[in-house]
Amino acid sequence: MITQPAVRGADAELVSASLTEPEVFAELFDRYSAMLFRYASRRLGPEPAEDLVGETFLVAFSRRKSYDLAYPDARPWLFGILTKLISRHHRKEAARYRALLRAPVDHEVESPADRVAAGVSARAVRAELAGALAALPARDRDVLLLIAWGDLTYEEAARALGIPVGTVRSRLNRGRRKVRAALGDTNPLEEE
Repeated sequence: MITQPAVRGADAELVSASLTEPEVFAELFDRYSAMLFRYASRRLGPEPAEDLVGETFLVAFSRRKSYDLAYPDARPWLFGILTKLISRHHRKEAARYRALLRAPVDHEVESPADRVAAGVSARAVRAELAGALAALPARDRDVLLLIAWGDLTYEEAARALGIPVGTVRSRLNRGRRKVRAALGDTNPLEEE
């Protein structure tokens, strides 16, 4: 008879326990697969995102013996693996941004409230944003998107990419500056 392991707290405990009970690793998948999918889907689209998230967990499972148990949160580790896999798909990602750049902006809105919201949202500058992201060097784009879409802290992004926190800060600053300039030094999320 198979018994379900007790729910454990820290991710590091799950990784450690999975060394003797491999099925425990599935809890990390349950915790983070949706978050990783959203991030990958925004970068590459839903079809490759599903494959990459699966591949991320296969890589993580195979490398779980080398996980640094001093870090209780496995999110940066998983985002780091996923980001490296995404970088292999960089050409597809850049092509997606170029396609968004060429795509017409959807002007259909259902109500006056939606019309106002659409006017001040990032949708209004979708093509410009896509072009700005496509123009960024991959290393700057990775940092920017890990923080903006992956919701990682500077320290977590640094750990995910294996770079110093100072490098994260400079790449993020450079990426934000370039995107802001491409958008005409405006922020569509701020009210006038």
